[in-house]
Parts: sequence; C-alpha cells; structure tokens
Amino acid sequence: MPGAQGAPRYGSDVMVDTVKALGCRYVSLNPGSSFRGLHDSLVNYGGNVAPEMIECPHEKVAVGIAHGYAKASGEPMAVILHDVVGLLHGTLGIYYAYLDRVPVVVLGGAGPMALNRRRPNIDWIHTANVQGTAVRDFTKWDDQPASIESVAEVLARAWRVATAEPAGPVYVALDAGLQEDRLDREVTLPDLGRLRTPTRLGPDPLALQRLAELLVAAERPVMVPGYAGRDRAAFGQLVELAELLAIGVVDTGTRLNFPNRHPLDVTGSAALETADLVFFVDVKDMGKPTQELDSVNRVVRSRLAPGAKVVDLGFNDLGISAWSHDFAALRETDLQVTADTAVALPMLLERCRRLEAARPERRPGRRRRAAELAELHHATWERWQKQAAQAWDLVPTSSARLAAEVWEVVREHDWVLTAGTAGDWARRIWDFDRADRHPGRSIGTATQISISIGVALAHKGSGRLVVDLQPDGDLMFDPGALWVASRHRIPMLAVMLNNRAWYNDWEHQERIARQRGTPVANASVGMAIDDPPPDFAGLARSLGWHAEGPVTDPEAVAGAVRRAAEVVTTTGQPALVDVLCQKK
Repeated sequence: MPGAQGAPRYGSDVMVDTVKALGCRYVSLNPGSSFRGLHDSLVNYGGNVAPEMIECPHEKVAVGIAHGYAKASGEPMAVILHDVVGLLHGTLGIYYAYLDRVPVVVLGGAGPMALNRRRPNIDWIHTANVQGTAVRDFTKWDDQPASIESVAEVLARAWRVATAEPAGPVYVALDAGLQEDRLDREVTLPDLGRLRTPTRLGPDPLALQRLAELLVAAERPVMVPGYAGRDRAAFGQLVELAELLAIGVVDTGTRLNFPNRHPLDVTGSAALETADLVFFVDVKDMGKPTQELDSVNRVVRSRLAPGAKVVDLGFNDLGISAWSHDFAALRETDLQVTADTAVALPMLLERCRRLEAARPERRPGRRRRAAELAELHHATWERWQKQAAQAWDLVPTSSARLAAEVWEVVREHDWVLTAGTAGDWARRIWDFDRADRHPGRSIGTATQISISIGVALAHKGSGRLVVDLQPDGDLMFDPGALWVASRHRIPMLAVMLNNRAWYNDWEHQERIARQRGTPVANASVGMAIDDPPPDFAGLARSLGWHAEGPVTDPEAVAGAVRRAAEVVTTTGQPALVDVLCQKK
C-alpha cells in the first residue's frame, strides 16, 4: 500500500486505495473542507499519482473536464465536490453528462453525519439528510456509505454502474468523519478485479435476424447513427455495412460514427426523403435528424417518405429518465432491437453478409444505388463549398472561412477536434477519417470549454494537436477554466468564433420580432457580448496561455492559427486565437 511504512492510517487512505485499485488516473476538484481528509490522503498518502489531482476554479468545470476525458478516452475519471454547495455548483455538469451518456464518478464530502462532530453553523448548512437527492433525478445511482468497511464496495458499485451501458454519472457522498477517523483496525479491500463492470447487453437473435433481413431487402436504405461511435470499432463496422448494402448514412454527430468524406455519407442531403427504410443505430432522439422545424411556430414536419419502414438498434427504454424528457418523442417503428451496438453491430454485419451472399442478383442494383448516393454526396459537398466561397470575403470572418483556415493548419498534424464544429462547418470541410478524430459535437452553452480541456487531458502526451473551435458565449460562463490547461500543462489550441453575442438566442428574438411585428433591431437587447467587448486574448495570457487577437482581418487568421499551433506542438503550452466572426 502507498504511504510511509508504520505511519498511522485513516479512513480516507482506504478511499484512495480503492480509487487507485479501480484504475482511476485523474480526479478533478475545487478544494473544499468537507473532503479535507481525502484531499490530504490523495496528496500525502497516494502521492498525487493515479489518481493525479486536476485543480479547477469551479465545480461545474471539474465535472465538465471529467465529461470530456471520458468521451475521448472511454474511461471514467473521478470528480470530488464540496458537500451540498459544491454539489449544487456541479449540477449542470452532472446533468449534461447524464444527457450525453458519459460515465463520471462524482464523489462528495458529506457531514459529518454524527451531530456531535460538526463545527458550528458551517457543517450544518453544508449537510443534507441524503445528499444524493439533489442529483438523483439525473444520475444513474447514488449512495452514502455509513462505515469505512462499506466504502470499497460502494465505490466499486459506483464504478460499475457508471460504466455499464448506457453509461452515465453516479454520485457517492463520503462522510467527513469516516474520512478523518484514524483506523484502529486493518481494512481489507475486496478483490476489485472481480467486481468489474459486467458484460455488455446482447440482442435477441431472432430479432437481429429479422433486422438483417429487412436491411438486405431494402432498395433505398438510409442509416442514422447516434451514440454507436462511442465504441471506436463501430466506425469501421458501419462503413462495412454501408458498403455491403449500399446504405446512405446521415450522421447525427452525437459521436463520430462515419467518415464524412466517404461517398455514402449523405449528411445534409435529401436522402431521407426518398428512403424506403431508415435504420437508427443507438439514437436517443429519432425526431431531430428526421424532421424539419418551423422554429417560430414550433411546428415539425417529418422528412420520412410515406410507407418507409423504420427500424432501430439501441438501448431504447433502458435507463429512461423519470424526470428529464431527454428521451424525446415516442416514434412508431417496424422493429426495435434492444442491445448494446458494440455487441450487436458485428453480429448484424455477419448476418447481413450471409444474406447478401445468397442474393447475388441484387448486386447490380446495389452498385447503382451506391453510385446515386455518391452523386448526392458530391452534390452536397459542392453546395457547401459554394456557400463557403460566397462568404469568403466577408468581414468579420465567416464561420465557414474560419473552419477552412484552421483546417489548412490542422491537416498538417495528427489532430483531434474537441467539441464545437463551427456551426457544422468543420464537418463540411475537414476530413474526419478516423474514429478518434472527434468524440462528438458540443451539447450546450456553458459546457464546451471544460469538456474540451477534458478531451485534451485524455490526449496529453500523445503528440496530437487538440483543437477547440470555441464560441465566445460559452467561454464567458467559465473563463477560469483556461487556467486549468496552463496549470496542468495540458496542450490545446483554442480558436475562438467570437461574434460578440449569444447569437443562438439573438436569432430566436429576431424570429419572434418578425412574427409579432415588433422592431427586429431590438433583438440585440440582452444578447450582445459587447460594450465592452471582452479581451479574450488578454484574459488567456493572464492565465498562462499564448494568445493572439482579436483578429479582425480574415487574411490574418491563418497566420495567427499557424503560430499558435507551433507554440502548442513545440512547447506544450496551450494557445488561443481570438477571431472576430460574423454573427450568422
């Protein structure tokens, strides 16, 4: 065990032993007295090694970093939050990890629950009867062990529950008294190697065979993948399936599921409107990728052709929330197969191979279909490039040009894109040719910078250039997060899309104004990030980053990005380029 031989042992030492044995590499936290015992053990007993402490300026940032790390690495890390107040600060981060199906093990200091051990006032107002109720509606599980002998089992279960698919956050409150008590007996850990996450969920064989038959029989199938790409093997499996059966692919971007330059990628096209079968692959919300929205009137129209079959492979109602409506609308389907796609996809692929081999007469038709899809892919890309060219000379810089200028630098490196996609322009210009290029699109304002730092942490030491296309509105929520990257020597290149506005909401106000006949010019009230405009480059420099900007001339963007990339790749220092961009 770690620690000096013969030194006294404390309850928090047992907690550190357990977390180490579970394989935790990092623990993010903002300091708090309710886990002072655990903090001391992490540093002086565990040596601040596996887990290594990642110091954060805010609890939401701490959770977000763990979120991004898990998305990029496939492994959870721990977060420690200071009792009730820290937990409440971290709730948005926990909720987003829940929505994004990401395993995060959140630990909290609690109590002491023994009343006679509490400090006046402070320990009382920072203690709840059952602390986990604050996040129970958007965690998979929570617990609060009452004895030091219970700690290892509770933490092992937390790890299992968080990582069992569909994955998600868990919360364990660790009593301050248990942390700080000196042990008067030896506490033996269970064999944690025998308490690992159980195997994944396999499909009903008959249902999977029926799914394969429907796919092989389809004339114009389209596949819509969602979370399947959390398993990197899916990237190649989905390509093989699409090529085998001439399936068009409309990628949701929830995870990186399919190479965007593949000729069967028809994302952004009208392929769904003519499909005779739509195949959802681990998709939580079937409506969003298959509907058109009238945003002003909140009216949706299905893009699916009348009579098109709808089939689905995924977790379906497993892990469905009783509180959040993240499960979205219930869609009519012809077949739903409940399974983990990491298990089911290779099995489905094998069945489809056998069925396709038995019908060689269908191959000329599949070749014609593949050619049609390739033409549609090419036409869609041509349309995007024309749109980018039309906006090329705009001042300030357009999002399309920003993505293109950054790509010209990034393509020279082994790169990873963190979260934001510059309004999807990165996916329309860059070449996402490998499963590890991108862990999935951004999921909401006030999340991207911390998730991006977590992604960069997962790739630390890999030699890859980690790139964050960073919106200004998002960074305004958590500017202190920049300090984490410089403090912990986490290399990352952040290129800002700075439109000096919370423009997503500004656009909504413009729509409402047009509908109601109120002045459109007033839509900017309460929406602008200006007067004064934040000096993001100055802020970043003050927190230890190399930084340039604001870059107001589009012709200067490439040079600034290239200089910043050079700093990141040669010194490991994080770098930020602030680019003033169009609002649209």
